Amino acid sequence: MTGEQNMSDTNGGAPGRAGGLGGMLHVAASLVWLPQAAVIAWVLAALLAGRDSAPLLMAAIFAGLGGLRALLNARAQDALSAAATARIAALRAEVIAAEAATALPSSLGGAGAIAALAAEKTEALRPFLMRYRPARLRVMVLPPVILAIAAWHSWAVAAVLLMAGPLIPVFMALVGWAAKEASARQMVEIGALSDLLVDRLAALSDLRLIGAAPPVIAGFAEASDNLRGRTMAVLRIAFLSSTVLELFAALGVAMVAVWVGFALLGEIGWGTWGSPLSPFAGIFLLLLAPDYFQPLRDLAAAWHDKSAADAVTEELDRWRDQDRAGLIGSGHGAVARPFAGLSTRALAVQCGPRRIAYPDLDIAPGESLALTGPSGVGKTTLLRLLAGLEPPAQGRILCGDTALDGGNADAWRAALGWMPQAPHFLDRSLRHNIGFGAPLRPDVLDTARVTPVIDTLPRGDLTVLGERGAGLSGGEARRVMLARALHGRPALLLADEPTADLDAQTAQDIVDGLLRFVEQGGTLIAATHDPRLIARLGREIRLEDRG
Repeated sequence: MTGEQNMSDTNGGAPGRAGGLGGMLHVAASLVWLPQAAVIAWVLAALLAGRDSAPLLMAAIFAGLGGLRALLNARAQDALSAAATARIAALRAEVIAAEAATALPSSLGGAGAIAALAAEKTEALRPFLMRYRPARLRVMVLPPVILAIAAWHSWAVAAVLLMAGPLIPVFMALVGWAAKEASARQMVEIGALSDLLVDRLAALSDLRLIGAAPPVIAGFAEASDNLRGRTMAVLRIAFLSSTVLELFAALGVAMVAVWVGFALLGEIGWGTWGSPLSPFAGIFLLLLAPDYFQPLRDLAAAWHDKSAADAVTEELDRWRDQDRAGLIGSGHGAVARPFAGLSTRALAVQCGPRRIAYPDLDIAPGESLALTGPSGVGKTTLLRLLAGLEPPAQGRILCGDTALDGGNADAWRAALGWMPQAPHFLDRSLRHNIGFGAPLRPDVLDTARVTPVIDTLPRGDLTVLGERGAGLSGGEARRVMLARALHGRPALLLADEPTADLDAQTAQDIVDGLLRFVEQGGTLIAATHDPRLIARLGREIRLEDRG
């Protein structure tokens, strides 16, 4: 399906009606030029013949028609702009809603690529919606009407227009294929550069500490040069096609002007339907000839907008066609269900071409369990399955005696605490990053050893953290993650490598905090390689690659 078909199919409802109205108003505004040209031709013909041209009346008619044309154009632009804005907003909402409802990353790239798709690339549809579709409607109406008027007065002029006009769409299509490929390559570069920018900004403080600024700058320079090259390739094609199309349009208008001039001078006696060409008809045809080609030229110029829109639409289609499991449940807040134990039966998950099968688990309330095994065996994936963040390919997860499904997943997750391996923060205060607006609990701060961290910050718990926890060391960030996981009084805490890459004292603080949670009646499942943590938990289940 082409980009134009996709946009037509998905641009329904009120935005679609507004866009259709805008196109029709543009066509109507273009048709107003025909009587305006007739007024000019009548006045000039009257002056040549020495007749009274009623200049005031004709000027008033011409001005009135001009005002009508300006009004129609303004209304058309308003309608098209509103339709384009609504359509782009709907696409952005679709991308954001779909990404929020899935727990797996997109195959298009990272957060930068998705952000570029939702922000920059969807904006590339605006010129298509505002220029290409109205131009296509004008091509369907205005040239045939002018061709019919030309044929009424002169078959020679009609023949010139009929021969020169179709060459423009032919060359437009030939050049458009190359423009589409160049636009697609440009969109890929935009996504790659956005991913690179997000990645480097996230690690900016670390890069500065290790003195990696020059290589990072060089990498940005190379990526931006690649994008500039792709952009210039699109512009070269656009300028080349514009030159070719302007040539054919200029030749067509020049041939009409030459024939009309010789016919009015009496040097040519053929080309009309028997009677000599009148001054009114000659001037009228001269005024209409440029407007015969103008819609074709507008369509050719907007063809590059269509090429860019096709590239974006194809990327949107690839994004929609991804086979990604959605988040179980709605993802909204719910009342936590009491924790009555956790079991798995014949659990398996598909990770690309690889299938991971897990042993059956039975975890009772108040128990602590260490999930161990070599890297890549699926420990983190199992935690995600137990949290209901993605569905298994096979088997069941039992919350007490009830199978975990979309109906109870939100209530199940409300009773969970999650401590990820890589700390993630909002660009808000430390207080908000722990409690999400709720008052901080002193017992949680003490359990996670966060109070000394707060004391060292310039504004205490009101200190704003970046998305990577600027101002916090790796161990301090891990303590904040533990405090966040414990703050909601979870019945079950899932911890992914909670002591990885920490110094001995910080790791001991984290282990003590986790065990204090268990001593207070909580249930803990930790994926870990740390022998100190494994030794202090109630039992160990080692995962093996069972394929």
